[in-house]
Amino acid sequence: VQLQASGGGLVQVGGSLRLSCAISGGTIRPYDMAWFRQAPGKEREIVAALPWRGDRKWYAESVRGRFAVSRNSAKDTQWLQMNSLKPEDTAVYYCASKTDSSPVYQISNYHYWGQGTHVTVSS
Repeated sequence: VQLQASGGGLVQVGGSLRLSCAISGGTIRPYDMAWFRQAPGKEREIVAALPWRGDRKWYAESVRGRFAVSRNSAKDTQWLQMNSLKPEDTAVYYCASKTDSSPVYQISNYHYWGQGTHVTVSS
């Protein structure tokens, strides 16, 4: 299974970015998918998660109301729409997926990871 994240960049405070993650390969379905981020000097943290059924999206408190996670009908691409960006959102963002029924908000449960995409929010 391969995940490819893209869409990062430099944006001003209050601006928006949309990250994309394409998943390919593998024969095991379904997938829960999620976004994580890691700021310099900090541990990787979960930002948002989208279970396979899509009925219970999960968001970290720090991004709730500003970020939105979605997925296409083929369930092979997910997006993270980030609005009202703040300097503290600056980080490397990663997409990840898993195939079991473990909780979507725990980083240790994710088996497959994409490379990171950098997001920098300037003030």
